[in-house]
Amino acid sequence: MFEIISEAASELNVKVYVIGGWVRDLFLKRDSKDIDIVVVGNGIQLAENLKNKFPSKHKLSVFKNFGTAMLKWDEWEIEFVGARKESYRQESRKPIVENASLEEDISRRDFTINTLAISLNKDSYGKLLDVYCGVEDINKKVLKTPLDPDITFSDDPLRMLRAVRFASQLSFSIDNKSLKAIKRNAERIKIVAMERVMDEFNKIMLSEKPSIGLKLLRNTGLLKHFFPELDKLHGIDSVNGKAHKDNFLHTLKVLDNLSELSDDLWIRWAALLHDIAKPDTKKFDNEVGWSFHGHEYLGHLMVEKIFRNLKLPLNEKMKYVQKLVLLHLRPIALSESDVTDSAVRRLLFEAGDDIDDLMMLCEADITSANPLKVKKYLKNFEQVRLKLKEIEEKDKIRNWQPPISGEDIMSAFNVGPSREVGMIKKAIREAILDGKILNSRKDALEFMFQEGEKLGLTRAENSH
Repeated sequence: MFEIISEAASELNVKVYVIGGWVRDLFLKRDSKDIDIVVVGNGIQLAENLKNKFPSKHKLSVFKNFGTAMLKWDEWEIEFVGARKESYRQESRKPIVENASLEEDISRRDFTINTLAISLNKDSYGKLLDVYCGVEDINKKVLKTPLDPDITFSDDPLRMLRAVRFASQLSFSIDNKSLKAIKRNAERIKIVAMERVMDEFNKIMLSEKPSIGLKLLRNTGLLKHFFPELDKLHGIDSVNGKAHKDNFLHTLKVLDNLSELSDDLWIRWAALLHDIAKPDTKKFDNEVGWSFHGHEYLGHLMVEKIFRNLKLPLNEKMKYVQKLVLLHLRPIALSESDVTDSAVRRLLFEAGDDIDDLMMLCEADITSANPLKVKKYLKNFEQVRLKLKEIEEKDKIRNWQPPISGEDIMSAFNVGPSREVGMIKKAIREAILDGKILNSRKDALEFMFQEGEKLGLTRAENSH
């Protein structure tokens, strides 16, 4: 493939290099299917030249406004771009893109580990260009900027978030000079489009251990400028010698615990937001100490606003996160008491197909420093799981709909839509969930007529 790119570049008489992440990952022995090709000239023209050579084999997407082209080549995604440099005006959310020499392109990249380039030119094919000692920094596992970090981060403030993301993904440290520059420039993250910020943030969330990146975001001051609700979780209050735990650090522990069990982004978001309302529900009582009553309810209400502010999808993914935040205390409450059939039925009814994810989140939420307490909770959780399985097999409550509809009720009493119909429908549902009647149409019909009579409704002549 690289030989073919080299040949096509030679035909156009342009210089071409593979640069950045793919070269870095080559030294890190990480698999990568994304390849960045820098052309000292017109990147789109080179991509089109390659596409013309293989008209049916590869798919080409051209983005003229950005001066880039993406070529799908088997399992590879190859981006072609002319050598360039980017910078932001003081308050602009859109970067200024200018043509540049290869040397300028390399110097304006984010970190030394991403400045590595391999020549694809015939006269120097395969030669490594390591102007800023990127290989040395890879070996040292350190993130440094090729230029003064204040210049690098001012040119593109998103690079501050990328520093955190790479530290989280690669378990690299950020060198002290760059770290101080991030703290100085943190407020400039506000000029970057939220969609770009969230792209980096979600990559941090998908790291093997997300807490590494999230701690860095808070410690550098970046977090408060785009996600103040999460930043607000940090801290401990103490009254009369009674203190609550740091809910930020607790949240990160829950997130790490859950990340060992699932790589799904949205259940990780549920873990991140499960206690998000604790600062707003925090109260102190001399006898019981600190409490956060209702934080699960307020938290699930906060999810939509947070998703809207962060430009996250306002769809089923958001509703899934809302549901887990709302229900996250329920299995824990069940594990602390005798598990009743009705309580389990209600949990199955409300959680539906997300019950297994909810249980996973709740087990991740057990973060006590007392190992005996953790062991006790986990043992109790096993009892809850067994009860869930038993009730599910017996009553088939998961994603259940009551056997009597509103139309059935209206027909049975020859009435139109009304408050009484809603009351009867709710009474039937509650009776089944409480185990007062069986989950069958026969039992529900009998109960329906009893409830109707209590409300003064008359059975229709044709009903039975």
